[in-house]
Amino acid sequence: MRAIPLLSLLLSGWFIVPAHADEAQDWLTRLGQAEQQQSFHGTFVYERNGSFSTHNIWHRVQDGKVHERLLQLDGQAQEVVRIDGHTQCVSGLLIAGLGDSPNSAARTLDPQKLKNWYDLAVIGKSRVAGRAAVIVTLTPRDQHRYGFELHLDKETGLPLKSLLLNEKGQLLERFQFTQLDTSDLPSDDDLQAGPDCKAITLDSDKASAVKAAQTWHSDWLPAGFELTSSTSRKDPATKTQVSSLMYDDGLARFSVFLEPLNGAPVTDTRTQLGPTVAVSRRLTTPQGEMMVTVVGEIPVGTAERIALSMRSDATATQ
Repeated sequence: MRAIPLLSLLLSGWFIVPAHADEAQDWLTRLGQAEQQQSFHGTFVYERNGSFSTHNIWHRVQDGKVHERLLQLDGQAQEVVRIDGHTQCVSGLLIAGLGDSPNSAARTLDPQKLKNWYDLAVIGKSRVAGRAAVIVTLTPRDQHRYGFELHLDKETGLPLKSLLLNEKGQLLERFQFTQLDTSDLPSDDDLQAGPDCKAITLDSDKASAVKAAQTWHSDWLPAGFELTSSTSRKDPATKTQVSSLMYDDGLARFSVFLEPLNGAPVTDTRTQLGPTVAVSRRLTTPQGEMMVTVVGEIPVGTAERIALSMRSDATATQ
């Protein structure tokens, strides 16, 4: 699960007058705590771009560690195992949106920060997977991020259902439990990866990665988004140095990749699959022609503006 582990869904409930934002903040605080304190296992459905998939999840919190295993039940058995948010192994290509970058640690929600960029509200109640839930909405204050509707378990604060919505209120992504058990601790056998789950090794990445923060920056970012990591690695296929920068606002995130073209013919592209957008733009810099690619769960117009705003420090110092 990611930031809000599998944060992304919505369905109807019984709506009432929105409650004060303080109550919504309290529920989001409970959500962040639940995923670090509550063990559970269950089955959920995931929808994106009109495509559905079904998954099992085992989530154990024990001795200060959060151990999690996701197993896709449709088609080929694909899975991912994570410890404290760090991916240990992956089998196949887990559906985008449910996986993480190998070194992406879990984050804790900060409602005090989020309320600067989202209007928070409790708007009603619902029932999901046979459990009573409270509906919390996060409505963006600008056009540069998407909104969420979360159905949080009244007993534990876990997300039973969540929806990711665009500026027109259209559903981009849905996550919803069909069965959830919070009474039993997942066993070692439950968390044991299958034989096809290939280990992720980060040692070589650490050795070859160098900080890229002093090389690239953005002249424009949506309010609230901050640089959280930046590295530069040599692509094993092209042998060129690829810089990557990750930004987030405490909930939404996107990455920027910059790669020298070295005379290669390329065209600008923009694609979107469900909530995930990928925009590539050619950029002229003192280092030569670069391809800038922005990937993340942000509106396409925002991604394009970010791509065109990337600058090298060499540009800034001239």
